[in-house]
Amino acid sequence: MRNARGVMTATLRSAQEPSPEQMRRFGEFLLRTYQREIPLTWEKDDSQREGFRLQAGSDVYDWSLKGRVRQFQDYLRQIPPGQDDILPLMQQAIDEWKPAVIPEEIGEVLTVDSEIATVSGLDHAQYGEILLFSSGVKGMVQDLRQGELSCILFGDSEEVAAGSMVRRTLKTAAMPAGDDYLGRVVDALGVPVDGRGRIQAESYRPIETPAPGILDRQPVNTPMETGLLAIDSMFPIGRGQRELIIGDRQTGKTAIALDTILNQKGKDVVCIYVAIGQKTSSIAQIVESLARRGAMEYTTVISAPAGASATLQYVAPYAGCALGEYFMYKGRDVLIVYDDLSKHAIAYRTLSLLLERSPGREAFPGDVFYLHSRLLERSAHLCDELGGGSMTALPIVETQAGDVSAYIPTNIISITDGQIFLEGDLFFSGQRPAVNVGLSVSRVGGDAQTKAMKSAAGAIRLDLAQYREMAVFTQFSSDLDEATQRQLAYGQSLMRLLRQPQYAPFSQHQQVCMLVAVLSHVMQDVPLEQLDSYRNSLLASVEEQAPDLCQRIDRTGQLTQEDREEIISLARKLLEDFQPAGKRGG
Repeated sequence: MRNARGVMTATLRSAQEPSPEQMRRFGEFLLRTYQREIPLTWEKDDSQREGFRLQAGSDVYDWSLKGRVRQFQDYLRQIPPGQDDILPLMQQAIDEWKPAVIPEEIGEVLTVDSEIATVSGLDHAQYGEILLFSSGVKGMVQDLRQGELSCILFGDSEEVAAGSMVRRTLKTAAMPAGDDYLGRVVDALGVPVDGRGRIQAESYRPIETPAPGILDRQPVNTPMETGLLAIDSMFPIGRGQRELIIGDRQTGKTAIALDTILNQKGKDVVCIYVAIGQKTSSIAQIVESLARRGAMEYTTVISAPAGASATLQYVAPYAGCALGEYFMYKGRDVLIVYDDLSKHAIAYRTLSLLLERSPGREAFPGDVFYLHSRLLERSAHLCDELGGGSMTALPIVETQAGDVSAYIPTNIISITDGQIFLEGDLFFSGQRPAVNVGLSVSRVGGDAQTKAMKSAAGAIRLDLAQYREMAVFTQFSSDLDEATQRQLAYGQSLMRLLRQPQYAPFSQHQQVCMLVAVLSHVMQDVPLEQLDSYRNSLLASVEEQAPDLCQRIDRTGQLTQEDREEIISLARKLLEDFQPAGKRGG
């Protein structure tokens, strides 16, 4: 406390008035602690019958029975989680614990507005620190000002009232982590929401930590295969990369992320799916789809649905990233999906405007770039000294009418290592995944492809670009020469081959076989309506007649000239059954 002149004062509260000798000892304690004389007064407080409370400035020394019990509870919480037999540890803690004169900063709630509480008296609180209110609700400091601070609330704001007490915990927000989280659905605080009981945490990781430095990383050169031919052949993703999935609403963004998760089955990759601002029914359908296909065994879903508070939607991606870091620093490979960061930015804007921060472009706060950069920069491929683990991020962003130049999309495009742009016109024309070849890019490129995939993919992007250009110029012409017709047929077979149903990812050898066949112009003689059937027959024929070839491609990632010729030979043999009658006879 401070008096009207701003001088620090101290107040002793107890049920019985202290003797002059006791007051002298309290004065000496204050002098030793603060290195100056502090005026001390006594106030009668009948609630302090078994102790006292000494408040000096914003520091509170609580020697009441309640204060010592709380101190003991905090001491017990230091017992490491995950112990099989905790009773001996508790007995040891009881034997070793001694109450200590520890100062606590106690503040007072000034105002409560929606999910924001303004607090005074916590002069030494830090940004991101967890505060504990007298009702048991927790908050996190988000704004520091002279003499007061504002924090976001994790619980029901109706349980926090003006005038109530709040104290510092000296801890930052942390996410519980452990192998038991695999296969579970939890909220942004790590609390299970799938009705399958509590989860035993092995450790806690701060939800906000600095990203690994340059010397702590190694190049991104190991494929993170999506199982989608259009992406793995032209826009390969590497382990440790950040690849943005961007497009309008209902164009298949989540479908790409889910197929990528399904494709990690059996590859020892931990998957984390963070759902931000989605309908609870949609999240339930995603969980059911993953569980039905055996993907929940290695996946954790963090749910912050549209009905959750803006605070939980804001914290969710950082909590998911902290869980991913737990596995990454254990040397494992992690795939994390943020679905989606557009809604995350909206939740942050809601909190920021309640915190009275100045809005920026399109009414967003000016620091929204830092909001996502400090999240996505934490994805990396760690050096061998740190275990060699990796965390690959697939952030999803929704555009309006295909506008990639809007504020949030341009921010995240500049942070990530490439983007997969999904086009609405392609999607509704039946081309799924609706990847726009011209606007999509992977800045890692061929470094994240195996030699087999790089060799098989060849110049597919160039061929598709030439086809699309030619298709535009020839759509108004009916008289085409034979060379142009064959070029159009080749482009159409390429586009048709890139169509892929959801929940059906291809393995590496299947993709290589299809690419070798189509880029050798074998498939252009197959009628488009029979191309899907031809593809399935080709894959079955290769796996039946050349199983060693398939295993070798998957195992070594190599494609020899003999392998290529064998695939082309099998494709040509199969062609007879799928050509029109006239060509077959000729």
